[in-house]
Amino acid sequence: MLTSLQNPLVKQLRKLHQTKERRQQQLFLLEGTHVLDAALKVDRPLVTLCHTLAWQTKYPLLHEQAQQAAQRVELVSADVLRAIATTVEPDGVVATVERVSTPVPSFSSLGLVLETIQDPGNLGTMIRTAAAAGADGLLLSADSVDFDHPKVLRASAGQWFQFPMAASSDLKADLNHYQRQGMQIIATRPKATLTYWQVDLRSPTLLLMGNEGAGLSPELAAIADQHVAIPLSPGVESLNVAIAAALMLYEAKRQRG
Repeated sequence: MLTSLQNPLVKQLRKLHQTKERRQQQLFLLEGTHVLDAALKVDRPLVTLCHTLAWQTKYPLLHEQAQQAAQRVELVSADVLRAIATTVEPDGVVATVERVSTPVPSFSSLGLVLETIQDPGNLGTMIRTAAAAGADGLLLSADSVDFDHPKVLRASAGQWFQFPMAASSDLKADLNHYQRQGMQIIATRPKATLTYWQVDLRSPTLLLMGNEGAGLSPELAAIADQHVAIPLSPGVESLNVAIAAALMLYEAKRQRG
């Protein structure tokens, strides 16, 4: 059993809390039983599996499956696991997997496109919501929070490994490409004259949403075919972007029956 916080493996895994280390090591963390189970369901290979004895006892079948999928398995103390994890009270298991590049989603019906999203909880929630609403996938600007941030994985509630999504190196070019393919782009803007339920979302549609504080950049907003607003009561400045995305996605779902 690993019990020392000075163990080289423990030090290496703790570094994966940082974006630059995830990129340098080309690894990221899977924290918790639910996220691990989601990865194993799609046969994602594990590089390292660290777990407590209590977790192994509680989840013997999942432990066996994870052990077979991992290159290295380590039994660790509860203190070591807490040091490796980013959560305050982890549930007994942390694994690592390799970072892989993913192709741009093949949008044909409904997609969510996001610019400069900074909050990992927001991004994870939008992944989960887009999957629930039946979207084709999600496209994210490269200056946003990393897809493999631990909070993104947790907030996506297991959809992370199944839902098509990618980061775009040139979001403007990609949006122009989809427009040429016949997809309309609907952007949310606070001063738009149309409300979001007044536009026809039954056609192939990309929903375009911007940064939590600054909103959409003028450059991307100008590409949109239509701008829509989400009405707010007096004194309320804005909605959380994940809530706004949910309203838009489910309005599209409602219109499509």
